Parts: sequence; structure tokens; C-alpha cells
Amino acid sequence: MTVTVVAPAANQSGSGGKTTTPTPAHRDATTASGVAATAVDGFPADSVLVALDVLGLHPDLVVSGINQGQNLGPVVDLSGTVGAARAAAARGIPAIASSLGFADSFDYAPGVALVVEWVGRHRAELARDAASTGPRASLANLNIPNCAAGGEIRGLRELPTQRSVPDLGTALSKQDCAAGAEPAEEVAAFNAGFATLTELPTTSPTMAPPASATLPASG
Repeated sequence: MTVTVVAPAANQSGSGGKTTTPTPAHRDATTASGVAATAVDGFPADSVLVALDVLGLHPDLVVSGINQGQNLGPVVDLSGTVGAARAAAARGIPAIASSLGFADSFDYAPGVALVVEWVGRHRAELARDAASTGPRASLANLNIPNCAAGGEIRGLRELPTQRSVPDLGTALSKQDCAAGAEPAEEVAAFNAGFATLTELPTTSPTMAPPASATLPASG
């Protein structure tokens, strides 16, 4: 497996699927962990377009994230992480957006393990689709609870996106990985310590947060 990193040069939280005209500049860079990468002076979705149209890459899968902060429920389409994955899916490339929940500290290892597990579980399907000349777009959205306050991830729930909640703040809350609840809906399940996996449409509906909503830096 070959992994190529192409990412925005700066934080682009809440940019959704925005793109830049003309195509933004890019340059060689290195990630914080020392991996060679390409930095793009634009939005997350721009990074996908630069990878495909400028660098000429032909990925079998695009992994967007892992973002710092969850992207689920009614705020999902505001996410630049989801926007990048959706840009790939719109071009017929399977994609997964991945996000780690809000907390006072961030340990990405559990999230990495879940993403790798997802890729392994779908590897044959992805390889088969890569060899196909037909449509193969799919868009998965994985949110990983942050158990920094205690407990551990309680499992993975595959659920539909919860497009509305009584209180928008619940979609942006810290998670309780020591909870005993067994919720059946996406946001509550995530807040109770379950990783959630949803399938999203490859085109974004028009969405905006309520006028009174204040969104933290996430994306």
C-alpha cells in the first residue's frame, strides 16, 4: 500500500466543500511526524483537486483526516474534512472522512486503528472497484470518540446521519466513554462512547447552522 499526503498548508476549519479559482499553489512539505507531503494553499477540497489534476495521482481511496473534533449530525456538511472526501467521491473515487471527538487532549492512535480496520475490511471491495470502469464512488464518515477523560471506545455503530437534534450543542459535546447508555441515534451514540460510521451522499445538500449557533474550531 502506498500512501501519499496532500493537505492544506493551514487550518481550514468549517470550509465545507469550498474550492479556489484559479487552482491554488502547492509546494513540497513535511508532516509533523516527518512524512513527505504536498502542502496546498487552499481549502481541503482544493487539496484533492490538486492531487488529481495537478499532481496526476490516481488513488484507489482517499482518506480525509483524522480531524481534530467530530463532524457528525447536523453540522456534517460544514466540515472541510467531509468536503475533501466528498470532492474525491464526486470524481468517482471512494473516500472516507475521519474525525476524533473534542476533548482536552488528543490521542489519534485509536482513530488510526479504526481507519486502518475499515480499509482492511473493505480492501477487496476497493480493489475490485479500482479495476472497474464503472462508477465506484462512495463516501463514508467515521467519527471516533475521544476517551481522554476515561473509559474506552465502546464499539462501532453504523447509523444514518442525524440531520437534526433539539440542541445543536450536543453534536459538538465531549464524549463520555464510561457511559452505560445504548442510544440508537448517531449523535447520542457518539456522545456515549461509540464510534459512528455513516454513509453520506456524494453531493452536498444546502445546509447552514442555526443563526444562534456558535461552532468551535473544527473541520
